[in-house]
Amino acid sequence: MKIDIKHIAKLSRLKIEDEKLEKFEKDMEAIVNMVDKLPEVDGDVDLNPDESMTLREDKAVTDKFRREELLANAPEVQAGCLVVPKTVE
Repeated sequence: MKIDIKHIAKLSRLKIEDEKLEKFEKDMEAIVNMVDKLPEVDGDVDLNPDESMTLREDKAVTDKFRREELLANAPEVQAGCLVVPKTVE
């Protein structure tokens, strides 16, 4: 299967350098081929209700970024708040 990475990059508004196009094409083809080889699931999948899944405990990440660092990426800031276009009259 031939995958047109230039077209995909254009649609997703990504800039991919010409020397990397071939590598991305090979990688994408490998991913698609791998997915094609996945077995089909026939019928109903039986799950044992007595064996419930255990979920990991969520851990909050704090102090990863300072407020000033985040606001530096905003196009316009006033009094420490983001300025957005008015949407309602």
